[in-house]
Amino acid sequence: MARHGIAPRKTAGQNFLHDANVVRRIIAAAQIGPDDDVLEIGPGLGSLTLGLAAQSRSVVAIEIDAGLVRALTEILAGKANVTVVHADALATDFGAYGTNLRLVANLPYNTATPLVFHALESPAVQDVFVMVQREVAMRWKAVPNDPLYSAVSVKLALYATVEIAFAVPRSVFIPAPNVDSVMVSLRRRADAPPASALAGLCSLIDLAFAQRRKTLGNTLASLAPREVLTACADRAEVALSQRAEALPVAAFQRLMDEFVRAGVTVTTGARYGSSSG
Repeated sequence: MARHGIAPRKTAGQNFLHDANVVRRIIAAAQIGPDDDVLEIGPGLGSLTLGLAAQSRSVVAIEIDAGLVRALTEILAGKANVTVVHADALATDFGAYGTNLRLVANLPYNTATPLVFHALESPAVQDVFVMVQREVAMRWKAVPNDPLYSAVSVKLALYATVEIAFAVPRSVFIPAPNVDSVMVSLRRRADAPPASALAGLCSLIDLAFAQRRKTLGNTLASLAPREVLTACADRAEVALSQRAEALPVAAFQRLMDEFVRAGVTVTTGARYGSSSG
C-alpha cells in the first residue's frame, strides 16, 4: 500500500484480507479445482486472487479502483491465468468472461447485496461463495417470523439456498473492520422461477414489505379492489390479515400466480435485485 500510495477507503468498503490461512480455508470450502473458472469481485491487493489462481483454471478479477488496478498489475505479474478487469462489477456482463463461472470474493461491504443479486441474475454464474458482514448474511438467510426476515430474504430464497459457512476474524484485515464477517454460500435453486416471472414477483415482495407492520390487506390495497384481492388470496391460501414477515417464499409465488390469472398488474418500477428490504 505504501509503495503504491494506497489508503483503504472506508466509503468504498475497502478492508484488505492479508491472512494466508484464511485464504486457504476459503478456497478449500469453496472446493475450487483445476477445471474451475473463477470470478472475483473486489480483489483489493490480490491476496485471495493469488490463492485462487494457484488452484483454478482461470480467474477474472473485477476491480473498480484505478489505484488498486495498478497495484494488481504488479502483484499478479506472471500469472497467465488471471485477467484483471478495471470496471464497475454492477455494470458488467459476467457472461462476457465465461459461461460457468464460480464467484468467490471478499465483497465490498457497502455494495454486497446488489452485487450478489447481479451475480445471481447472470446465467453465467454457477454459484456464489462470498465474504460479507455478518449482519447482512443473517438478513440474507432469515426465515419467516425472524425479526431480520425482509424483502431481501425472500428474493434471495427465490434464487438460491443460503448458508453461512464460517466466521472470519477481524484481525485478518487491513484495516480491521468494526463489524464481524462471515463466508456465505449461495447455491442456485433448480426450481427457481424463470427470469420472465421475477420482476413482477419481486415487485410484489417489495410492496408487501414496504410497510412491514401493516397487514397484506393494507400493503397490497393499491393493486386491485378488495374483492379481487380477497379472491386471489383465498385461492393462494394466504390470509390478507397476515403480515409479509409471516409468509414463506412459496406463499408469495402462489399469490403472484393468482394475481397473474386475475389480470392484476404488479409493478413498483424497481429492479428486482435492488431492494435490501
